[in-house]
Amino acid sequence: MERCVGTDKIILLFESYTSESKYLHESLKKATKDCLAVILAENDFLPKGVLSIYDLVLGNYMEGMENIRTPRYYNELLIPEKWSINAGVEEKYGRITYQHEEKGKIYYAESEKKYMVKAVDWHDRKGVTRFRDHYNRYGVNCARTVYNAEGQPMSKSWFSDKGKEIIVENYVTGDIILNDEDVTKLFRNKVDVFIYVLDKLGLAQNRIFYNSLSTPFLISNGLDSLVNKDVLFWQEPTGEEVPGNMQVILEGRTGRTRKIMVQKRDSYNKLLELGVNPEMIKKLGFIYEFKKENMHRPEALICTNSEEIEHCQELIKAFPKMHFHIAALTMMSTRLMNLKAYGNVSLYPAISAQTLDELLGKCDYYFDINHWDEIASVVYRAFIHNHLIFAFQETVHHREYVADEHIYP
Repeated sequence: MERCVGTDKIILLFESYTSESKYLHESLKKATKDCLAVILAENDFLPKGVLSIYDLVLGNYMEGMENIRTPRYYNELLIPEKWSINAGVEEKYGRITYQHEEKGKIYYAESEKKYMVKAVDWHDRKGVTRFRDHYNRYGVNCARTVYNAEGQPMSKSWFSDKGKEIIVENYVTGDIILNDEDVTKLFRNKVDVFIYVLDKLGLAQNRIFYNSLSTPFLISNGLDSLVNKDVLFWQEPTGEEVPGNMQVILEGRTGRTRKIMVQKRDSYNKLLELGVNPEMIKKLGFIYEFKKENMHRPEALICTNSEEIEHCQELIKAFPKMHFHIAALTMMSTRLMNLKAYGNVSLYPAISAQTLDELLGKCDYYFDINHWDEIASVVYRAFIHNHLIFAFQETVHHREYVADEHIYP
């Protein structure tokens, strides 16, 4: 492992690349902050420009690699002669067979491109999984999980892009072995491994921005305390008491973290209500890149995967000059299909991604009035398309994107 960035670069340390992690990463880039996003969770298919800590250890961060290698497709897997691969068109996984006996199962990465291999399970003659080969976004077999005769995971090994075993995690004892050049290191947990890696790569002196009070906080707190400019970006709801590790920061008992930026208004207000010193926390949102101006056209979008749309018919009747575009990822029930009797309604059952994009560009209003789950992150997408968003108390999915006066009881 060699130093990979200068000490002036901010390290964004995320447990996983959630939507909130992405928004913070993109906001800092728009603010011209020089930063490196590092993900601690195992993820071999991160977006371009985002690295996992395993990338740093294994060397997959090498300059230009993303332009040289591409993901591996199912038909590029190496299998013994006379074995066959079925892509699994009707299923979410493929199969490797020999004389009608299943020898392996292929799992695909979630992507617009189909059939990119994420992992392959290899079975014994009893059909029990004994090995799982993991593939990354460069098409490299980057890791292997070993299972016992009962199909329980025993260990996992990570390999460099040249096939050398670098990390071995023993799932039985919890020990982790790191082969660092000519030195073999033994660790008791992942936090100690990550601290060692960041220090060895020369990143211990960099400022760290993190958004979780679990592993990222423990790493920041365990690194060299000469740096005292780390920042917690709190992106979660606040409960009825201040989280324990946040209390440690507020009491000045951390080596490096001196600031807490709260990114949700309700969470900020709750912390103040709990008695947190307002000088210790700051409110800071995201920098958004809006897709269009709002032209106040009488076109409204509603997205749902159920027939439960609050006051739907009443709204259609109350606003005859407003055209309602009602979309679903699935087929629609008879109850919803009957709405096409209204002249100001268009229905889109089993809507395609392209058509949904077109509607987001066409409409200037979004009614967040469907019950159950939000689909296709559409509230956020309506927000960045500058829609005026309206909701009911019982249907609002993301209050942070809706003005209080637009949420009705």
